[in-house]
Amino acid sequence: MKKIVIVSDAWGGQTNGVVTTLTRTKEFLSSRGIECQILGPDRFRSIPMPGYAEIHLALLPYQKLARLLTELAPCAIHIATEGPLGSAARRYCLKHKIPFTTSFHTRFPDYVNARLPIPKSWVWAWLRRFHGPSQAIMTATQSLEDELANRGFKRMTRWSRGVNLKQFTPRFAATENRKKLIYLGRVAVEKNVEAFLKLQGKLQKAS
Repeated sequence: MKKIVIVSDAWGGQTNGVVTTLTRTKEFLSSRGIECQILGPDRFRSIPMPGYAEIHLALLPYQKLARLLTELAPCAIHIATEGPLGSAARRYCLKHKIPFTTSFHTRFPDYVNARLPIPKSWVWAWLRRFHGPSQAIMTATQSLEDELANRGFKRMTRWSRGVNLKQFTPRFAATENRKKLIYLGRVAVEKNVEAFLKLQGKLQKAS
C-alpha cells in the first residue's frame, strides 16, 4: 500500500480550514487505498500558540519527528504548515535529500502584522525561503497563486477545494432581486471581518 505523510502544525481536535482540508484529504486517500499519516502537535510536547490558544506549537520536535519519518518511510512527504513541525520536516527532507511538497494555507504576514510590529515584507521573505526548496507549492485559488507569483514564489500548483453536495445543495433560489453577502470562517483579527461588514453600506450606496 502506498503511504503518504502530511506534517501539519494544525491538527488534533482543532477546528479551522487547514484541519478540515487535511481531514477530507485523508478520508479521500483512504477511500482510494492510500495510507495517509498526519503528524501533528498531538504527538509532541507542545504549548498554546500566543493569540490563538486552540493551536498548540510543538516544542523542539526535530528528533522525534525525524524518527517517525524514518520509521514510516513514506513514498511522499507533504508539509502543510510553516510552524515548528513544518520547519522540522523541511530540515529533515533537506538533510536527507528527500523531495517534498508544501501548501500555502495561512496569510502569515497579515496574521503576524496584526499582532506584532513586524513588517509584512520580513515575513514574506521568510516564507519565500521556507517554500523555496518545495517541489510544488499547493494553492487553493487562482488569485492566491497570482499573488504568490508576483511576490517571487515559484512552482505553484492548484489544490482546489470542493463542496460536499450531500450536505450543501442549491435548493433555495433567490426570490429577491438584490445582492446578498455572507461570511464563512473564523472571527479573527487577520480575517478583517470589519471590512467585509462595510461592504453592505457600499452596495446600498451603489444601488
